[in-house]
Parts: sequence; C-alpha cells; structure tokens
Amino acid sequence: MAATVATTETVPEKLVRVSVELFASQGYAQTSVQQIVDAAGVTKGALYHYFKSKDDLLFDIYDRILSLQREHLEEIVARGRGAEATMRLVCEDVLVTSIEWMNEGATFFRSQHMLSQARQDEVKRRRREYNDAFERVLNAGQREGVFRTDVPDAVLIAHFFSDVHYLSQWYSSRGPLSKEKVASELTDLFLASLRPVPTN
Repeated sequence: MAATVATTETVPEKLVRVSVELFASQGYAQTSVQQIVDAAGVTKGALYHYFKSKDDLLFDIYDRILSLQREHLEEIVARGRGAEATMRLVCEDVLVTSIEWMNEGATFFRSQHMLSQARQDEVKRRRREYNDAFERVLNAGQREGVFRTDVPDAVLIAHFFSDVHYLSQWYSSRGPLSKEKVASELTDLFLASLRPVPTN
C-alpha cells in the first residue's frame, strides 16, 4: 500500500507521489520530466525548484523510506530496553513501514541501477549507516548472550532483510494477513534464528 495522500500534500510530496505512480506503471526510463509535471499539475520550474533532476526524484523516494526507518530505529534504541526487545521492535517497524511504503520501495529497487554513479554511491552510504546501526543492536544481544555468535553478522542481517525485500513479491493488503501480523510472524522467525544453538 502506498503512503496515504494527505489533503495538505505539498508540491514535493505530490511530485514524489506521481513519480512513483508513473515509474511503476511505465518504467523509470520511459517516464519523462514533462509527464511528471503534467501529472502533478505543476511547471518544470516548480519541479526543478525542489529536485535537480529525475535522478533526484528517484533518490528521494528511497531516502524518505530509509530516513523514516532510521529515525524510528534511533528512537527505539533510545528507550534503553534489552537487546532482544529492542531487536523485536526494530524488525517489526522495518516490516510495517516497508509494507506501508511498498510501492515506493519496489519502484526504487527496480530502477536504482539507472541512478547516476554519485547517487548510487550515496544510496550505498546511507544503507551502510542503517546497516551499522542495526548491527549494533545485534552486537548488543551477542554481548548479553541472547543472540548467537557462530554465524557471521553479515549473514544474520542479510537473512532478515531478504524477507523485507521479498515482501512486494507476495504480500497484498487485500489478503487475509494484516501488516502487523506479517511483521510479528516474520520477526518471531528471525529472532528464533538468532538464538544461540545449545551445546552438548
């Protein structure tokens, strides 16, 4: 489900929304700036006031999701709860927000290879920052003895985010599972995979 369109939608929010719709329906490469401004009901001058290029629009789609998830992660960590409780809240938030912004996320991941090299490098940098913050939660649990240490951190983290990235392939808001139910169940499975393996 895409983010809800507010009645007080700003010009940049409208430009991002219609860009997502056009990129999803006809592809990033096939969508022109003129089509975007026509669909948004604004001038090219208005678009270029907020975004330097179509690249900037595509990057902004991703940046909005990642910035929101990073803000939530930092707020959850600041609560000072144990590592397992913190990891649960972080994972559930990532899954719920990814479902809420599924169209935006799917659109970005299909088209990110078309970004300029500078923008691709920026995406990698911001993704690494989030990954490092997520890994710190994992490491805290390892120090507490509640998360396993026999599997490399990168593998454990990839295991979780592979589920996140696969959501758009199967989840539908019109189906029987709510976003909260999916988030809870997938988080349960991930946390079970993090628990130390008993030794004989």
